Amino acid sequence: MRVLLDECVDIRLAASLTTFDVRTVADQGWLGISNGQLLALAAAEFDAFVTVDRNLPFQQHLPKFDIAVILLRAKTNRLEDLVLLVPDFFLTMTVTFIVLLFIFGPNSNTY
Repeated sequence: MRVLLDECVDIRLAASLTTFDVRTVADQGWLGISNGQLLALAAAEFDAFVTVDRNLPFQQHLPKFDIAVILLRAKTNRLEDLVLLVPDFFLTMTVTFIVLLFIFGPNSNTY
């Protein structure tokens, strides 16, 4: 499974996702690209897009993109808080994508 980490996600998180083929926006040479264009590019090459951008679901019409969007909502966006969400990430990624947006963290909902 191919996973793309958004540029706002600490790239060191990739080391915790070793069972997936993880790349970063920087690896792809896509730094600074707008969210809409980034999601379109990601959908062509990846199965999931991981972000901490809480505004993304409000800024983009996610159903138009053929990619699962994983929104990590931790106490902070620091690595030590994000890695606490990794077990939920693994669980979600092992099931068929039934929903479009997954949100992990306290008081989270799935849309």
